[in-house]
Amino acid sequence: MSVVKIPPVLRSYTDGEKEVPAEGTSVGQVLAALAERYPDTRGQLFGEDGALNRFVNVYLNDEDVRVLDGLDTPVAERDTVVILPAMAGG
Repeated sequence: MSVVKIPPVLRSYTDGEKEVPAEGTSVGQVLAALAERYPDTRGQLFGEDGALNRFVNVYLNDEDVRVLDGLDTPVAERDTVVILPAMAGG
């Protein structure tokens, strides 16, 4: 089972958990499993069209999934998925 690392800004939606185990063979399936377990994360992660919100960066073992296969990027059992909200400001 892979692990999803939860950033501080989303931990209120995951009962304070820093890491959450999730099933799935792709990044999209893993994130969908996270959203199923913690429904309040869905709106933070996905747009109405089901795509990742543009201000959310997701990494699989330190690789940005947007330069891989996006939500279709394969996930192995011991992989780590990291959610990293984009920062803005000045």
